[in-house]
Amino acid sequence: MSNKKKKKLTPVQQEYQSFSQAREPKRPVLFNCLKAFLVGGLICMIGQGVSEIFLWNFDFTEKTVGNPTVAIMILLSVILTSVGIYDHIAQWAGAGTAVPVTGFANSMASAAIEHRSEGFVLGVGGKMFKLAGSVIVFGVFSAFVVALVKTVLAKLGGA
Repeated sequence: MSNKKKKKLTPVQQEYQSFSQAREPKRPVLFNCLKAFLVGGLICMIGQGVSEIFLWNFDFTEKTVGNPTVAIMILLSVILTSVGIYDHIAQWAGAGTAVPVTGFANSMASAAIEHRSEGFVLGVGGKMFKLAGSVIVFGVFSAFVVALVKTVLAKLGGA
């Protein structure tokens, strides 16, 4: 807690803050970072393996292999979320499962599963974008800004 906030506390509250901080368990930050790195890397390695399977067996090119690879990774994430495995992996690995596209699929699928009893429209359809909606809005807005900048630069360069 910062010193400014600590000054606003009463002496009893300050004493309690010191007491609780002294007894708070230390977090293994380095070990947590290592777990996140390994699991995130494993997810990316699986994605690379799926990509290689498409390249070798289905005659995709380096440019066209991305979309089916992402679709398979999202499908795997949703399947693992629906049977409860992805949540256990995420509990252990932390941010390592949240960063790849599989984490985004997990957030949408888990929200949809959680609210399925409220119906398909108001439950699944409405609640599954609770967490993912902001990511989608930011992605669409960012794509719009980048396209706008590219268009303006192309017009300036071509003029």
